[in-house]
Amino acid sequence: MGEIVNCSRCGELYMENTFRDVCPKCAKEEEQMYEIVYKFLRQRENRAATIERVVEVTGVSESLIHKWMKKGRLHAAHFPNLGYPCDRCGAIINKGKICRKCTDDIESELEQIQRQEAFEAKKQEHDKQTTYYAANKRN
Repeated sequence: MGEIVNCSRCGELYMENTFRDVCPKCAKEEEQMYEIVYKFLRQRENRAATIERVVEVTGVSESLIHKWMKKGRLHAAHFPNLGYPCDRCGAIINKGKICRKCTDDIESELEQIQRQEAFEAKKQEHDKQTTYYAANKRN
């Protein structure tokens, strides 16, 4: 069951659902803005427009366009100069949640952690195998 939450745009209370993250009134406004942007981008001469140009002509915020790109409502294949920021570093990407550089960084960090864990395990195994002898001198 949904919870009653405040709209992130206008602050009005509404019943939260899985389809929208804003109240019905703001969702309707966003849908109208989407139609404006999509109508602009459908024109052949505007398909290669940058996000700055789309914002300038339509008046729709950059964050809202990013939101539509992330949700897949605007496809990078159709509009190659549009993108959204990487969740980790903010670089503009066309698919996924993080850019290739961040993915490579995370993978290398994981490999380093795995090597460190393997080294620690080997060290513990070696320490268990080490035998200590005590020499007792009896006269």
